[in-house]
Amino acid sequence: MDFSYSEDQESVRDLARQIFSDTVTIERLKQVEAGSDCFDRELWRDLGAAGLLGVAIPETHGGSGFGLTELNLVLEQQGARTALVPVFASLAMAAAPLVAFGSEVQQRQLLPGLASGELIMTGAYAEAGASADGIPSTVACRQADGWLLTGTKVAVRAAHLARHALVSARSDAGDVGLFIVDLQADGVTVTSQRTTTREFEATLTLQDVAVAADQQLGNLADGQLMLDWIQSVSAVALAALQLGVSREALTITAAYVSEREQFGRPIGSFQAIAQRAADCYIDLQAMDSTFIEATWRLSEALPCAEQAAIAKWWACRGGQRIAYACQHMHGGMGADIDYPVHRYFLWSKRLELDAGGGASQLSRLGQLLRG
Repeated sequence: MDFSYSEDQESVRDLARQIFSDTVTIERLKQVEAGSDCFDRELWRDLGAAGLLGVAIPETHGGSGFGLTELNLVLEQQGARTALVPVFASLAMAAAPLVAFGSEVQQRQLLPGLASGELIMTGAYAEAGASADGIPSTVACRQADGWLLTGTKVAVRAAHLARHALVSARSDAGDVGLFIVDLQADGVTVTSQRTTTREFEATLTLQDVAVAADQQLGNLADGQLMLDWIQSVSAVALAALQLGVSREALTITAAYVSEREQFGRPIGSFQAIAQRAADCYIDLQAMDSTFIEATWRLSEALPCAEQAAIAKWWACRGGQRIAYACQHMHGGMGADIDYPVHRYFLWSKRLELDAGGGASQLSRLGQLLRG
């Protein structure tokens, strides 16, 4: 069986690698991190001009007409450079659901701006103390001309940059709905705080926020299925980011242990270091193979909840082990917050936390296998 990417997919990945590699330097990252919004606007414009922000958006709406596989390849290259742009929030959590479930009017209004980078959106699905059945506690009350949304969403990425958010909520009857919320509307409060990677996440508070009827995605009968699909897409997108982060961290570490000498020879020649690096390589291969399977099933519209959960678990556990091992193999240098490997450690830990941690993924996978 051939697991290689197509020529077009390789071209997308190579273009993304070139733009991220040419643009994102350590000095530039420090500059952007010190900014008030931690957003590399110039890089965002470059990605839009190159067509990479529209890679999973149809050509009829200003995109390149590819799909989720190509989007995840872009995310992998973003992770490799720890680039400070909201690709995951705007494209995986918002644009992808719009492409899959949005009406023609919704797509026409929002997708061209998302493809060009002129518009940024995000997804607001996580809640503190979420129920085991996955039903949102945020409530959508039906009105004559639409809905009133009330509730609180947490860990909302790029909310300080976004104009709209896709919000999950339950109706009075207990059905799940997805709604396009204007973040500048009355009743919306965005409370942002910096994370350990210097990026921003927000708590989104909604108090009787009016949402027009035509700003609902799909219908309530399919709401839970849509939310489950979004969770799978987000899980695999996070795995793509983590794969890029972990692969580059291991590359940096391999170069370091090949050059750093102790007792007259490179420390990479010591058995303990070689075994530790080999363990990292095994973890990376497991992350890569599970990511590829989940991405393929998503792109082929096949059931993928289990595969997405497995890819997410490997992103959590494999990413964590690689981050710790790479820092450890650097010795004292690994504790230097100005040394590049420290930034990869921070990104790995944040992605693990965003994913919910390995234990929660095993629980999710157990539920899926139990049926």
